[in-house]
Amino acid sequence: MQVKRRVVLHFPQQKVDQPVICYLTRDHNLLFNILRASITPEDVGLMVLELIGTEADYERGIAYLAEQGITLQPLKQDVLRTDERCVNCGACVGICPSEALFLERPSMVVGFDPERCTACEACVMACPTRAMVVRY
Repeated sequence: MQVKRRVVLHFPQQKVDQPVICYLTRDHNLLFNILRASITPEDVGLMVLELIGTEADYERGIAYLAEQGITLQPLKQDVLRTDERCVNCGACVGICPSEALFLERPSMVVGFDPERCTACEACVMACPTRAMVVRY
Protein backbone atom coordinates (compact mmCIF):
# COMPACT_ATOMS: atom_id res chain seq x y z
CA MET A 1 0.00 0.00 0.00
CA GLN A 2 1.31 3.45 -0.96
CA VAL A 3 1.76 6.19 1.61
CA LYS A 4 2.15 9.90 0.91
CA ARG A 5 3.66 12.03 3.64
CA ARG A 6 4.73 15.66 3.76
CA VAL A 7 7.82 16.20 5.85
CA VAL A 8 10.38 18.85 6.75
CA LEU A 9 14.05 17.87 6.49
CA HIS A 10 16.77 19.80 8.32
CA PHE A 11 20.22 19.26 6.78
CA PRO A 12 23.39 19.79 8.82
CA GLN A 13 26.18 21.84 7.22
CA GLN A 14 28.22 18.80 6.16
CA LYS A 15 25.27 17.31 4.19
CA VAL A 16 23.95 20.26 2.18
CA ASP A 17 26.19 19.44 -0.79
CA GLN A 18 25.52 15.68 -0.74
CA PRO A 19 23.04 13.90 -3.09
CA VAL A 20 20.95 12.60 -0.19
CA ILE A 21 17.60 12.87 -1.96
CA CYS A 22 18.96 10.99 -5.01
CA TYR A 23 19.95 8.10 -2.73
CA LEU A 24 16.57 8.26 -1.04
CA THR A 25 14.96 7.69 -4.43
CA ARG A 26 17.43 5.19 -5.86
CA ASP A 27 18.10 3.03 -2.81
CA HIS A 28 14.78 3.29 -0.99
CA ASN A 29 12.28 3.43 -3.88
CA LEU A 30 10.70 6.68 -2.73
CA LEU A 31 9.26 9.27 -5.07
CA PHE A 32 9.51 12.87 -3.95
CA ASN A 33 8.04 16.23 -4.70
CA ILE A 34 9.99 19.24 -3.45
CA LEU A 35 7.48 21.69 -2.02
CA ARG A 36 10.02 24.15 -0.68
CA ALA A 37 13.77 24.31 -0.23
CA SER A 38 16.25 26.68 1.36
CA ILE A 39 19.73 25.24 1.09
CA THR A 40 22.86 27.35 1.18
CA PRO A 41 26.29 25.81 0.46
CA GLU A 42 28.48 25.58 3.56
CA ASP A 43 25.46 26.33 5.75
CA VAL A 44 22.40 24.47 7.02
CA GLY A 45 19.52 23.48 4.79
CA LEU A 46 15.78 23.04 5.02
CA MET A 47 13.60 21.14 2.58
CA VAL A 48 9.87 20.47 2.58
CA LEU A 49 9.13 17.26 0.69
CA GLU A 50 6.23 15.05 -0.14
CA LEU A 51 7.47 11.44 -0.01
CA ILE A 52 5.56 8.66 -1.77
CA GLY A 53 6.18 4.92 -1.50
CA THR A 54 5.28 1.83 0.43
CA GLU A 55 5.24 1.98 4.22
CA ALA A 56 8.30 -0.30 4.38
CA ASP A 57 10.26 1.83 1.89
CA TYR A 58 9.24 4.99 3.75
CA GLU A 59 10.48 3.57 7.07
CA ARG A 60 13.78 2.47 5.49
CA GLY A 61 14.18 5.89 3.90
CA ILE A 62 13.56 7.65 7.20
CA ALA A 63 16.15 5.42 8.89
CA TYR A 64 18.63 6.33 6.11
CA LEU A 65 18.01 10.05 6.67
CA ALA A 66 18.59 9.63 10.41
CA GLU A 67 21.88 7.82 9.69
CA GLN A 68 22.91 10.81 7.59
CA GLY A 69 22.25 13.21 10.49
CA ILE A 70 19.22 14.73 8.79
CA THR A 71 16.33 15.44 11.13
CA LEU A 72 12.82 14.95 9.90
CA GLN A 73 9.49 16.08 11.22
CA PRO A 74 5.94 15.99 9.84
CA LEU A 75 4.98 19.18 8.01
CA LYS A 76 1.69 19.41 9.85
CA GLN A 77 3.60 19.98 13.09
CA ASP A 78 5.13 23.16 11.60
CA VAL A 79 2.10 24.88 10.05
CA LEU A 80 -0.35 25.99 12.67
CA ARG A 81 -3.50 28.05 12.88
CA THR A 82 -4.13 29.90 16.14
CA ASP A 83 -7.90 29.56 16.46
CA GLU A 84 -8.07 32.29 19.12
CA ARG A 85 -6.65 34.82 16.64
CA CYS A 86 -8.67 33.76 13.59
CA VAL A 87 -11.69 35.97 12.91
CA ASN A 88 -12.79 33.89 9.88
CA CYS A 89 -12.37 36.79 7.48
CA GLY A 90 -11.37 34.40 4.68
CA ALA A 91 -8.41 36.47 3.43
CA CYS A 92 -6.28 33.32 3.47
CA VAL A 93 -8.76 31.12 1.59
CA GLY A 94 -8.49 32.81 -1.79
CA ILE A 95 -4.70 32.91 -1.71
CA CYS A 96 -4.06 29.30 -0.61
CA PRO A 97 -2.80 27.41 -3.71
CA SER A 98 -3.26 23.94 -2.20
CA GLU A 99 -6.77 24.63 -0.88
CA ALA A 100 -5.62 23.64 2.61
CA LEU A 101 -7.61 26.63 3.83
CA PHE A 102 -11.28 26.62 2.87
CA LEU A 103 -14.66 27.95 3.89
CA GLU A 104 -16.88 25.45 5.65
CA ARG A 105 -20.46 25.67 4.44
CA PRO A 106 -22.96 26.83 5.61
CA SER A 107 -21.20 28.31 8.68
CA MET A 108 -18.60 30.20 6.56
CA VAL A 109 -15.94 29.36 9.16
CA VAL A 110 -12.41 29.01 7.81
CA GLY A 111 -11.27 25.38 7.92
CA PHE A 112 -7.67 24.17 7.74
CA ASP A 113 -6.48 20.78 6.44
CA PRO A 114 -2.78 20.45 7.37
CA GLU A 115 -2.46 17.34 5.17
CA ARG A 116 -2.98 19.48 2.05
CA CYS A 117 -0.67 22.30 3.14
CA THR A 118 2.57 22.85 1.19
CA ALA A 119 4.02 25.45 3.61
CA CYS A 120 4.14 28.14 0.93
CA GLU A 121 3.43 30.73 3.66
CA ALA A 122 1.03 32.74 1.47
CA CYS A 123 -1.56 32.54 4.27
CA VAL A 124 0.89 34.04 6.76
CA MET A 125 1.31 37.10 4.57
CA ALA A 126 -2.44 37.42 3.86
CA CYS A 127 -3.74 36.99 7.41
CA PRO A 128 -4.46 40.37 8.99
CA THR A 129 -4.61 38.89 12.52
CA ARG A 130 -1.51 36.67 12.14
CA ALA A 131 -3.52 33.54 12.95
CA MET A 132 -1.37 31.39 10.64
CA VAL A 133 2.13 30.52 11.82
CA VAL A 134 4.92 28.50 10.19
CA ARG A 135 7.70 27.25 12.46
CA TYR A 136 10.61 25.22 11.15
